[in-house]
Amino acid sequence: MISFAWPWLLLLLPLPFIVYWLPKKNQSHTSAALIMPQLIASTNVATNRESNKKIPLVILSLCWLLTVLALSQPQWLGDAIDIPTEGREMMIAVDLSGSMQIEDMSLRGSTVNRLDMLKVVLGDFIERRVGDRLGLILFADDAYMQTPMTFDRKTVKQMLDESVLGLVGRKTAIGDAIALAVKRFDAKQKSNKVLLLLTDGQNTAGKISPEQALELAVAKDITIYSIGIGADVMLQQSLFGTRRVNPSSELDEETLTKLAEQTGGQYFRARDSQSMSQIYQLLDQLEPVEQDQQQMRPLTALFYWPLALALLISMLYLLALNIPSFSRKTSSGL
Repeated sequence: MISFAWPWLLLLLPLPFIVYWLPKKNQSHTSAALIMPQLIASTNVATNRESNKKIPLVILSLCWLLTVLALSQPQWLGDAIDIPTEGREMMIAVDLSGSMQIEDMSLRGSTVNRLDMLKVVLGDFIERRVGDRLGLILFADDAYMQTPMTFDRKTVKQMLDESVLGLVGRKTAIGDAIALAVKRFDAKQKSNKVLLLLTDGQNTAGKISPEQALELAVAKDITIYSIGIGADVMLQQSLFGTRRVNPSSELDEETLTKLAEQTGGQYFRARDSQSMSQIYQLLDQLEPVEQDQQQMRPLTALFYWPLALALLISMLYLLALNIPSFSRKTSSGL
């Protein structure tokens, strides 16, 4: 919406019209030196004179209107946006190992792989974390910082959506992911540091073991919430028919539980998209977002538009006045 910083200046708009309609003093009319016959002073000439007198008045009135409008400081009041507050730092570490392509998850009536389900459900969780600084780590053979700590939740969600399997390898470096999060957390001293670790396997790669990374996390007072992803039962087709298998047999729940409990966090088991959604709802309760949010509405100045228009109209009018005199001078010179 449009607002005015100094709206009281708009009261000056009728000032020229008030002055124009003020009663004028009686002026003595001197007799004309030469009386023109009525036939020569035609009606067309009088009409042209009257119209020529009205044109400057209209132009000057328009310029006055635009100038007063510019002086009142019009500005565009944008939509309200949240001002970042001192909430918490939450790093999200997502497993992109080869096992994340197993299609044992149901989402909206369809069977999808683990990563696709995670993108949808985790994306909703990210959008709710208003006031938190979020970061995204992707790990497989190694751990990489995909998005540094930021209040821009849309960017974090976009980077998550653009992640693909095999981007950083096929194995699982859980220890490296925790160590990288600890390193990134260290830059900000006073905040609640939370690591959300999502994986479907066990540590099979990396330079740092989960036990070593756990010591670093405890020393830096980082809370780890670990989530084990994968169904317990999956029907698999083979040459001998359909058989039931456990697609989460490689999930190291013992280590994930240890990582969470020794840092003051909690371990969760996500067997489907519904249980994953419930886990994120529980996390909203365990680590609530900052409620005292402040908002601001950005202002964009608009005064230069009417001011520039008034300047343009006045320049065009002056130019139009000078063209006839310039033409007469040119013709007389010739």
